[in-house]
Amino acid sequence: MRILMPVDGSEYSKAAVAFVASRATLLKNPTEVELVNLQYRVPPRAARALGKETVKSYHEAEAAKALKSATAALKRAGANAAARYAVGTVGDELASIVANDRADLVVMGSHGATGLKKLLLGSVASTVAVSCTKPLLILRGGPIPKRDSLKVGIALDGSPYGLAVARFVAAHRDLFGALPSVSLIHVVPDLAKITVPGWIEREVPTGIKPEQVEAMQKAAFENVFKPAHDLLARAGITASEVRMVGQAPGDAIAAHATKSRLDLLAMGSLGFGAARHTIMGSVATRVASRCETALLLVREK
Repeated sequence: MRILMPVDGSEYSKAAVAFVASRATLLKNPTEVELVNLQYRVPPRAARALGKETVKSYHEAEAAKALKSATAALKRAGANAAARYAVGTVGDELASIVANDRADLVVMGSHGATGLKKLLLGSVASTVAVSCTKPLLILRGGPIPKRDSLKVGIALDGSPYGLAVARFVAAHRDLFGALPSVSLIHVVPDLAKITVPGWIEREVPTGIKPEQVEAMQKAAFENVFKPAHDLLARAGITASEVRMVGQAPGDAIAAHATKSRLDLLAMGSLGFGAARHTIMGSVATRVASRCETALLLVREK
């Protein structure tokens, strides 16, 4: 497996490095980890006054502060770790590196706070996510699991994006530990009643008989879960099921992730578009705004 890690020396980057270093089962196999540090350009006037060699030495010294200890920690853990730095902007140089790398996974720490009025992933992670088409794991402030075998939730919605997540977990099982605890999560609407929008929202019965509601919901769960079970079973993973009913899937999934103390929540992405509000899709954005669980976002190619 090849992992690309943009790092900046912050506590959040250190947490991301610690997470990768804790993957004992993964690191028993050949694992490439490349650390990348971004150095911002020295203003042209200052660069001319200082000279090329001085500016280069400055960038090398600053990059070493973020890269040296992280590289050493990963090598001690058994990873084939390498490091480099680039000079430029997040939206240009770093985004290009991430987009063009052959990594199987991009791992980042993020200081993004919860709450819809703030950047959910932090400015750097958000900018990278805009152009990233690779699986992206973001450590967001929650506790970093110290155990090798993780408690993983896979949120499914019946689309190919959810199955892409199950496919990734099956293909890279060792990332999640020797004996990961995997659960499949799906939320179906409450077919017995609907919420009517207006100045005052109100719930109105649909008139569908209770036994019909139960049968329809059961069929919906089974249609969503079966393909994911089949994918995971081929990798030797037996997953449990979390069946939920509600009108707000993002809220329900976030509450479950927090209550169940998931180490990692994996979700499909509708695609990382050009606008930041469409980076993850509405449900994933809702989840990110309501919990600090590590998020693995997988985009179907």
